[in-house]
Order: sequence, then C-alpha cells, then structure tokens
Amino acid sequence: MDQRAELSEFLRSRRARLKPEDVGLPEFGRHRRVPGLRREELAQLAGVSVAYYTRLEQGNSRNVSTEVLDAIARALRLTDAERDHLTHLARPSHKKKRRAPATRPQTVRPALQHLLDAMDGVPAYLLGRRLDIVGWNRMARALLGDFAALEPHERNMAWQVFLAPNARDVYVDWDAKATEVVSVLRMYAGCSADDPQLSALVGELSVKSPEFRTLWAAHTVQEKGHGTKRLRHPLVGEVTLAYETLKVPDDHDLALVTYTAEPGSPSADALRLLANWGVDEVAGAR
Repeated sequence: MDQRAELSEFLRSRRARLKPEDVGLPEFGRHRRVPGLRREELAQLAGVSVAYYTRLEQGNSRNVSTEVLDAIARALRLTDAERDHLTHLARPSHKKKRRAPATRPQTVRPALQHLLDAMDGVPAYLLGRRLDIVGWNRMARALLGDFAALEPHERNMAWQVFLAPNARDVYVDWDAKATEVVSVLRMYAGCSADDPQLSALVGELSVKSPEFRTLWAAHTVQEKGHGTKRLRHPLVGEVTLAYETLKVPDDHDLALVTYTAEPGSPSADALRLLANWGVDEVAGAR
C-alpha cells in the first residue's frame, strides 16, 4: 500500500468529520462545498502555514516534527490510537524495528500454547499480524468454530467476519464487530504498509465484501482492547461475554484474547455446557 496516499486520505477523512463550530471557529454562513474543516482552518488551529499543512496532507511528510504532528493531532481531536496512526504514517522511519520480517510465518511458543490449554473453561486465542489467528484452546474452538479445520488463509479474524458464511449468525451485533475489526486492521496497516500479505488480504476482502470496502475507506483506527460481545451459538443460544486483549510482553505482534462470563449468569452456564461437550460434537451442530 502507498503510505503517502494513506497519510493523505487519513488526514482528509479526519478533517471532514469536524465542523467549524466543533472547534470554536465562526461559520460566517458561507456555503461550504465539502463537509468538514477547510485546510486553512485546520492550519490556523494547528499553528502552521496553509502551504505547510497542504504539503503534509498531500503525503509529503519529510522532516515533519513531533511538535507539528502533535499540534495537528490536537486540532483534529484525534484519539490516542489515531495519533499513533498519524505518527506511523508521517514518520515511518521512526517505527520500532521488527525482530522478524513481516512475511515470516508466526509461531507460538510451547509455553504460550500450554497457557492456552490450561485456561480450562475460558475461550482464548492468540491474534498475530494482520489479525491472523495463530493459536487457540479447546474452548475457543467450541465457542467460535474449529480453527484447526480451516484453510490457513481463513484463520484470520477479518476473513472470518467478512467472508465466513456464518459470521452474521455468530456475532449478534455484526456491524459493531465489523467496524472494530477494520479499525484494528487499519492500525496495523499504518505500521506495516509494506506487508505483501496484508495487501493481499485487504485486496481479497475489498473485492469480495462491499461492507469491508466501505469501512476501509472510512480510515477509522483503534487498538483492540476490552469490552462486551454478544455471540449466538447453535447449541447454547445467545451468550454475553466480556473480552480482554492482552499484549504478549516479548512479542508485540501477538495478543491474547480471552472471553469470560459473569459468574452465576446464564452465559456462564452456557460456557460450562460447552466445556462438557466435545469439540467435534459442537462443530457438527454448526
């Protein structure tokens, strides 16, 4: 992916979502041909010249300082994730050096897999680069599907959400899940625009899913964190689960995702039922 184009489109999309009244600027009743702030208005808020900001928005970020990026981020009211994304796009040479090429297949240390397997009753899996699903335990397979039976390229959360036949049946609020997945994938893309496997994934999803194309064009970014998900299972019905995303300390390209239910709730009872069934029996019900 063209990082200069990504920077340009991201800045334009963030500028378009703001109105003058949102940032304390007078409207003056002038007709606005495009939504959002004008370049000159944003430059005024950030304390830079219009020409300088225009060059930056056109993808020319050579020698841009941290101070200028921070000023623009404040003017655009960026979130922490959006600010990091802007920095990665504008100053790619300042990215942390990866320990391995992005194209090398990720592996799971035996100790990490042992940890997953020891989490009895807790669905858990490992997300890697490009939201690849690189490790899982028995309960994750029972809850979300038999990852082991999938083709390697299908073991990806974005692929599962947009292209798997049963995705809209699994996620009760599919729209929210889809937005989250694209936003996290965008965050990764800001750090790894030269990843050919990422380009191939985005290309496949863009061709096969109109919903993905629309969400990708919105340039929303966020880190995967924590929250609540409602899932629909063919055997135990709808469950409400809290999820947590924990970065693996010695490999920031890996994240452990866990699902838990409130003690004593119907969802906790449902997880116990799944734990008592074999994975093959659960998979046969899908």
